[in-house]
Amino acid sequence: MTMTVTGERTWPSAAEWTGRIFSEGWRYPEGGTLGVIEPATGEPLAEVGRASPADVARAGARAARAGSAWAAATVSERVDVLSRADRALREHSEAVREWIVRESGGVPTKGDYEIAAGLGQLQHAIGLASLPPGEVLTPQAPGGTSLAWRVPLGVVGVIAPWNAPLLFAMRALAPALVLGNAALLKPDPLTPVSGGVLVARLFQEAGLPDGVLHVLPGGAETGRAVVADRHVAMVSFTGSTEAGREVARVAGEGLKRVSLELGGKNSIVVLADADVEAAAAAGAVSSFGYQGQACVAAGRHVVHADVVEAYTEALVRQAKALPIGDPRDDGVVIGPVISERQAARIERIVDESVVGGARVLTGGTREGLFYPPTVLDRVDRTMPVFTEEIFGPVAPVIPFHGEDQAVEIANDTAYGLTAAVHSRSLPRATAFAQRLRTGMIHINDVSAKDAANAPFGGMGLSGNASRIGGTSSLEQFTQWRWMTAPGSL
Repeated sequence: MTMTVTGERTWPSAAEWTGRIFSEGWRYPEGGTLGVIEPATGEPLAEVGRASPADVARAGARAARAGSAWAAATVSERVDVLSRADRALREHSEAVREWIVRESGGVPTKGDYEIAAGLGQLQHAIGLASLPPGEVLTPQAPGGTSLAWRVPLGVVGVIAPWNAPLLFAMRALAPALVLGNAALLKPDPLTPVSGGVLVARLFQEAGLPDGVLHVLPGGAETGRAVVADRHVAMVSFTGSTEAGREVARVAGEGLKRVSLELGGKNSIVVLADADVEAAAAAGAVSSFGYQGQACVAAGRHVVHADVVEAYTEALVRQAKALPIGDPRDDGVVIGPVISERQAARIERIVDESVVGGARVLTGGTREGLFYPPTVLDRVDRTMPVFTEEIFGPVAPVIPFHGEDQAVEIANDTAYGLTAAVHSRSLPRATAFAQRLRTGMIHINDVSAKDAANAPFGGMGLSGNASRIGGTSSLEQFTQWRWMTAPGSL
């Protein structure tokens, strides 16, 4: 099975990687193959290799060997590789965009966003390499030397999700590699090309030494093997809270460092003095962008009673104006959700809430994998649309009367990833935002934001308080070494 793209028809050459994994070159794995289906059409799109636990064990051992030489490379050598990967991604952006569109069901602008964000991760990682590697400490004895500096962890396991496969792979790989680590990347089985094959080809073109990066597509068994592998010192996982618990358990048995970026039940809070039209536009993007399939999507619209009617009308108007269809078609804004399993989950959450008394103002009925932008009101705090992470284009609207009540509603969740607050008064919005229990807060903006230079992560069930991005990546992908000497070095 191969893909025909409208742009670069020869990149990446399917003959090179079909049915294979990337582990010191492209080779056939013991685990067989994994088929990739295009969500918009249901047609076969590609076939990649499926890594078995034995394949993972072999990759881990090879990564450990290659990683020693990579860690010993100069900073400029590692930076040069990332710079060439940056150029390769720019050169192949048309083909990369089409893979993201066809494999993940996102519209072309979603592909453009991932490419731009991936480039941002590479560029920021290059900047990380120029930061001071350590500290000169005050020695305990006069005339002595005391130094502390950061060293690579060794082999890092990266488990990336399907909803932003290129971005989330680069978000961990770029800093991990430039700081001297080797890596095992397990892309999601729904997006193993845009989250795995393309990443391998970019770094291959960039001249990353053989064995430093291994790309190992597969399901839960493959992921478990990556986490448990004795050569893996640290695991960076992005995905569901349920799967994150299992990753933490397996990593904990090996006393490994683990970074968990998990789910969210995020609120957009609209205060009484907000610009209603602007807030509704931000709300629509936050709930409906990429079919709501993002951990940072807005799962609650918490709106002051004085403006809830106007806000809801504007949000419904926004939802009805969004064309649905094959993301390759001109003008389409809402593509398919990723799978039948995900579509059925969204349908259950909405249907059960409607049975409980919620009212559908627009949307609410799917056709195959196409679920329309949906707005609900008359939502109470016992309904699935209030309590569960939906991961679909659904906007539940909940009114409030006072700011204390709004804080209570927004914080009524075990998650704590992100939030947005809308008000014409910046001091008021900022004061309100400080009361929310989230790792990220955005004023008069969307809930779904990401930046390479920012510490991305959440509280509660949204993660284990780890952060990736900005200088936080130094803490995640290195460890301290302390050295003393009786005299000056």
